[in-house]
Amino acid sequence: MTIIFLLIGLSLLVALTFLAAFLWAVRSGQYDDAYTPSVRMLFEDEPELRP
Repeated sequence: MTIIFLLIGLSLLVALTFLAAFLWAVRSGQYDDAYTPSVRMLFEDEPELRP
């Protein structure tokens, strides 16, 4: 029975860690622009001009 309580506590700790990482990513702007990366491959890159 002790192992069940240990596993429940460990799983809650892991879940809270992932929740904290997700909230940090949202607050730091990781999900601000979800559209541009998906259409970036449709446009050709402009060639660099070499002197």
